[in-house]
Amino acid sequence: YIDDIFMTTNQTIEEINSELEKAQRKDINIKITTIISTSVHFLDVTITNENGQLRTSIYHKPTTEPYVLPYTSDHPHHIHRNIPYEALLCAARICSHVNDFNLECIRIDMSLLLNHYPPNFITKQFNRFFRLNNAIPVLTELNEDVYHHLHQTLLHQPTRREKKLINMMQDPIETPLVLQPKIWNKELMYPCYLYDTSLTNNLPNQFYKW
Repeated sequence: YIDDIFMTTNQTIEEINSELEKAQRKDINIKITTIISTSVHFLDVTITNENGQLRTSIYHKPTTEPYVLPYTSDHPHHIHRNIPYEALLCAARICSHVNDFNLECIRIDMSLLLNHYPPNFITKQFNRFFRLNNAIPVLTELNEDVYHHLHQTLLHQPTRREKKLINMMQDPIETPLVLQPKIWNKELMYPCYLYDTSLTNNLPNQFYKW
């Protein structure tokens, strides 16, 4: 399988390559392909090193079209209403700079228009996002300080999936104790038993004798 890993380091390129070569030689079945740069794409994020400070923005694959659920689709209205909100929420979490966030807002706006969302509807949902998150100055004047607070607040909030997982782990019905992770106790020993088929060879005869 393929596994993507992102890392930062203060080592030189020569030192990094030396460490990766050591890791490569540990197992012939593992192949390491590296990309070393001041700007890299990792999943849906672009990470850029600007004078020692990491700047993050949303990465869009060049082959990806600006598609969202069309407004004309036969879905409940709340689904269409949540699409702009969730897109802005994702952008505010990922984009560390207000200008990158503004560009992403323009992209979201254009994507919604291309999928037949009414302009008034888009404006209303954009206002709703900034109003609920107390960030109207970002919408009206691209206030950098307010955006920084918005970004940090949303970045450290659990996502909907994380909230669902937390609630599930706290529910003894949905998550029985047997499925919950157990704390390893070094004082206990768990012996392993091999399954022996010879023990069951005489089971049918013994069963009928009962």
